Amino acid sequence: MNSAPQPQCPVPFLHRRARGLPPPPAVQREIASLDATRDAQRIVQLLMSYEFPFDLVRANELALFHTFGSRSISTLLDRTGEFSKRGQKRYDDTRLLVGHFLECGLDDDTGRRALEHMNHIHSFYEIPNDDYLFVLWTFIDFPIQWLAQYGRRAMTAHEQAAWFNAWTEVGRRMKLTGIPMDKASYDAFVAAYEAREFVPCEASRRVADSTVAVLAAWLPRPLRGAVLPVAASLMRPQLRAALGYTAAPRWLSGLVHSVLKVRAGVKRFFSLERHPSFVADASNRTYPGNAYEIEQLGPAHTHRPPK
Repeated sequence: MNSAPQPQCPVPFLHRRARGLPPPPAVQREIASLDATRDAQRIVQLLMSYEFPFDLVRANELALFHTFGSRSISTLLDRTGEFSKRGQKRYDDTRLLVGHFLECGLDDDTGRRALEHMNHIHSFYEIPNDDYLFVLWTFIDFPIQWLAQYGRRAMTAHEQAAWFNAWTEVGRRMKLTGIPMDKASYDAFVAAYEAREFVPCEASRRVADSTVAVLAAWLPRPLRGAVLPVAASLMRPQLRAALGYTAAPRWLSGLVHSVLKVRAGVKRFFSLERHPSFVADASNRTYPGNAYEIEQLGPAHTHRPPK
C-alpha cells in the first residue's frame, strides 16, 4: 500500500480565504458564470471544496443511511458482513471514493480511477438497476434538502441543476439504465420504489445498528447513547418505520434542529473550515495520514494493483 497521501486533483482552485471567514464571493460569481450542463462537474467541485464542504459530507452520510431502509439493498449489505465486521472501513472507503470523483471530476485521473474502482467493487455483486437508481437519487436529493434546511444558504436553482446533471452523469458512467430526465420524475420513481421496498426487515435493522455503532465510537463513552436518538431526529419517517426505530422525543428533535439552524446562521459570517477543503486533507480512522491507493479501497477481494 502506498505510504504517501493521495495527491490532490490538478484542477484550478484559485479562490482562497483564511480559516474563520466564509468562502470568497468570487466562488459564487464563478459558479453563476458557468453552464449547469456543460460545466456541471466544475460547479460541483466548487460546491464541495468551497461553499459547503462540511454540509455536503454530512448530507451524503444521511443519504447513505437512508438507503438502509430498502430491504433489497440491506439484504445484500447484510450478507457481505462489511458493516458488522468492518463498519469504519466501509464508511471511510465510501467517503473517499465518492469524494474523489466529486472533488476531482470524472475526467481527471483521480476522479476517473475512483469511479472505475467503485464500479469494479460493484461488479462482484448482483445489484438491481432500480437499487442503483435509488441510491443515486439519495445523493441528489439529500444535499439539496439539507442545505435548504441547515445550510448557511440553500443551493440556487442553477446549482441544483448542475448537481442533478453531475450525478446523472455519474449514473450514465455506471451504465445505469432508465435514469429519469428531471428531478420531479426522479422523485416520482423513488416514491414508488420506497412504497415497494421500505418495509420492516431484519437485515435493514442490523446494517443500521452497525452503522450507528460506528458513529457512536467517534464519541466519548458517556455520549454514545445519544447517537441513535439524535440520528432518529434527522431520519425521514419512512426510514424510521422500515428500521423499526422510534421517533426521537419532541424536545430532543427540536433541540437538534435548533442547533443546526443556529449553526447555519453563524456560518453566514464565520466558518472554521479551510477554503479550499480537500478529501485528501481530511483525517480518517482507517488510513492514518491518508496513506492508501484508490484501487485498494473496498473489500479485500476487490483490490487491484494501483494504476
